Amino acid sequence: MTICEAEYRDVETPSGPMRCHLFRPNAEGAFPGLVLYSEIYQMTGPIARIANFLAGHGYVVCVPEIYHEYEEPGVAYHYDKEGTDRGNELKTTKSIAAYDADASAAISVLESLSSCSGKVGTIGFCIGGHLAFRAAMDPRVRAAACFYPTDIHKRSLGAGMNDDSLDRIPEISGELLMIFGRQDPHVPLEGRRLIKEALEAAERDFQWHEFNGAHAFVRDEGHRYDPVLAGQGFSLSLEMFARKLR
Repeated sequence: MTICEAEYRDVETPSGPMRCHLFRPNAEGAFPGLVLYSEIYQMTGPIARIANFLAGHGYVVCVPEIYHEYEEPGVAYHYDKEGTDRGNELKTTKSIAAYDADASAAISVLESLSSCSGKVGTIGFCIGGHLAFRAAMDPRVRAAACFYPTDIHKRSLGAGMNDDSLDRIPEISGELLMIFGRQDPHVPLEGRRLIKEALEAAERDFQWHEFNGAHAFVRDEGHRYDPVLAGQGFSLSLEMFARKLR
């Protein structure tokens, strides 16, 4: 199936317009939707390639710019110290309420598209893994693939660094796919155990996978990239999305 990134939409949120990049299968019909959450660098080349990959498997993909309140539309950061520092600064500047409002808006964008069937999932990486996790608290989300989600175990997302993601796990009704790298210093063993125990205590529907990989092993730029592990993670994601969204 050939792919096209046909457009973007600027949608209103309580904190201002948010650009959403849309990737669609180049075919007739209505397809399941995925909200794809980027790393702290926003809409980079690796994220665009992941969105294209997912569209090629028959999904309408919406990539929201997570820091739209603070940057002009279309801004992405480089994978360097300056870009990392800026992304990390905004991660704890933006409020949790704003992140949640953005999630609701992105899901609604997909639901409004004639090319979307109305069945919606989420997928994300790093901070995006956490945002995909939080988006799954919306009952419209049927499945969420969370790749090495940061800050859940530390409750440190958003302004004040005191998020309630662990407390709100009982609100998640869809299936979760949790994927971690054992060599990821951002989510150490103790943190992974804390998240898993909270999911088990809440009796959520989830899969749990730990690979011998570093943080950002899916990103196809830089020395951490592991194409074998990335492929395995995407295979697990596509299997879940096929079951829950089709």
